[in-house]
Amino acid sequence: MDAEQITINVLMFPWLGHGHISPFLELAKQLSNRNFKIYLCSTPINLNGIKPNLTQKYTYSIELVELHVPALPDLPPQYHTSKNLPPNLRPILKEALDLSEPIFSDILKTLKPDLVIYDFLPPWAPVVASSFNIPAVEFITSSVIMAAFIHNLFPFQDSIYLREYDKLGVSFGKEETQNIVLFKTFEEVEKKYMDSLSRLIGKKILPIPLVQDGISEDDDGGIIDWLKKKEKGSTVFVSFGTEYFLSEHETEEIALGLELSGVNFVWVLRFPMGSNTSVERALPLGFLKRVGERGLVVEGWAPQVKILRHPSVGGFVSHCGWGSTMEAMKYGTPIIAIPMQYDQPMNARLVEEIGVGVEVVRDNNGKFDRVKLGDVIKNVVLFDGEGTVRKKARELGETLSKRGEEDIDVLEELLKLYVKKKGQMDVVVEELVKLYVKERGQD
Repeated sequence: MDAEQITINVLMFPWLGHGHISPFLELAKQLSNRNFKIYLCSTPINLNGIKPNLTQKYTYSIELVELHVPALPDLPPQYHTSKNLPPNLRPILKEALDLSEPIFSDILKTLKPDLVIYDFLPPWAPVVASSFNIPAVEFITSSVIMAAFIHNLFPFQDSIYLREYDKLGVSFGKEETQNIVLFKTFEEVEKKYMDSLSRLIGKKILPIPLVQDGISEDDDGGIIDWLKKKEKGSTVFVSFGTEYFLSEHETEEIALGLELSGVNFVWVLRFPMGSNTSVERALPLGFLKRVGERGLVVEGWAPQVKILRHPSVGGFVSHCGWGSTMEAMKYGTPIIAIPMQYDQPMNARLVEEIGVGVEVVRDNNGKFDRVKLGDVIKNVVLFDGEGTVRKKARELGETLSKRGEEDIDVLEELLKLYVKKKGQMDVVVEELVKLYVKERGQD
């Protein structure tokens, strides 16, 4: 894209986690293809991680902007990311980001973008943007059902309530600075929850169906070659995201559950930064020898989208992080759900509700066991055949793969209106509704 083609300059400011930065980057690519200039702002360690995903095509249209958060004693620069961050340091990372508000202000003052697209975790971002008369719009990368659930937790307004200053840290679509909230989701999956949340917060919900295609994913570990030797639909992919680390008990139960299932598997194991644990030490004694060629265990990272798209893969043992859940839906892979934290339990319920997965039910103490896991894997991969779960997953994948770019078309016009109609959000909402009816054929 040439400089003279640019219509709008946008600064994007996601939370410091891979599951947030990745969809912001995908959105940046979509908008840059439509003559937007994107400044993607994050810490150096996060930006270094996404540089390989930026081809020469985006050399001019997407510029990475370093946010140097204040140094804290327990948080050196290599920890300025939630990826592989030890759990005890997560509150400190949030504290460091909040302390960077003046630095972010200086960035806006220097770059003078036309628009800011921000995540829900730095709730002060739209306030800083407003001080420079820059419009801001929130892009939430979690599921709509989770946001609706949060707003439904305390629907009463009696003696128990939040004071105005208490609400500053609990935003999630509630800010007074906007009338529209962007969500990373499929309307086909979350339409009724979009409508419910829209009524709850009094704002229009615009779905942004962003899923990576996996084309740029490397496969240094030879995983795809390994999968090529397996029969169609015979293998499960096992991964719990970049921010959750399995306990010894969980690792043992998953390993033995996979062994009991008799199903082929690719399992990604991750350990916190600074850990001296290895795959061999983490797994039960003799496990790798017993499963032999039936299993492949890799440490750290795997090309997830390429794996989910592979014909040999017939199931995804997943934590149900929203990005992973959307990828499985898009590529028609049934989900064996083991939610761990945050929004994942709600996402797992949604997966079961729409029939594209089965949750591994825990006991009353929150523990899951090898037998139940093995049974669920067998039922989905070996016994379901073209039954309910696999059929529904395949049908949903086919539906989602046929979508065009209507939502991105609407978003493009919305962002142009945001810039043009500063302070007239009622006009923007009215125009958005017209665009949505035109593009999606809705009443």
